[in-house]
Amino acid sequence: MLSKAHPRYESLVLRDKIVKASKEGLLADSAMIAHGRGEAFDYLLGEKTTIPAKRAMYVTVALMILSKNPVISVNGNTTALAIDEIIEFAKAVDAKIEINLFYRTDKRVDKLTQLYKDHGYPEILGSNDDDIMYINEIKNPRASASKTGIYSADTILVPLEDGDRAEILSKSGKNIITIDLNPLSRTSKMSDVSIVDNVVRAIPFMTKIADDLKSQDKELLKGMIKDFDNKTNLEESLNSFKIKEDIQ
Repeated sequence: MLSKAHPRYESLVLRDKIVKASKEGLLADSAMIAHGRGEAFDYLLGEKTTIPAKRAMYVTVALMILSKNPVISVNGNTTALAIDEIIEFAKAVDAKIEINLFYRTDKRVDKLTQLYKDHGYPEILGSNDDDIMYINEIKNPRASASKTGIYSADTILVPLEDGDRAEILSKSGKNIITIDLNPLSRTSKMSDVSIVDNVVRAIPFMTKIADDLKSQDKELLKGMIKDFDNKTNLEESLNSFKIKEDIQ
């Protein structure tokens, strides 16, 4: 039993979610390594949402609201950490949710599909029963894409993503958004909008601002997107990391 008095309580709760999801067969063997890497960056970030991250979130919501076919791509880690929050956000911006795995197996896909159904989201894309297409330029199992989802999407949110797919999807003319705690990652650099924050903070925040932005004039949303520069925002995000040299 985790004690709420522990100074690392929230971080330990997230770690426990990953451990449980791994035991349930939802994650790849390397999933806990990936989570640990993100945890380290979040620690250096102060485990808080920065101004550059919020700026990127507003642009993300604006993009998804204006898009004709926005899709949220989910893997095992994202699902384990924030499945209910992802479902709520998808509904808020009228986006689809699609399973996409680097280490894809029918068994893992079935487990994730059932989990989304159990959480009240039966229309999950990317399942073994879906009409799956393949993006030729991607040379790994993440090439799979639902015909009505990622394959035909104009905007894709790819939290906890790999850089290869982010780059290829962006070059194909799609708007690519990532949530990545590492501003130096290839994914962050190759995406059109990079949110340097923890997915468990970013998704609920974007849900909160979605209703406000949906009521705004579309020209205002277009202006927000036009004025956003991802490279500049990443540089500001990097400056948000607090690393003290004078250890007492």
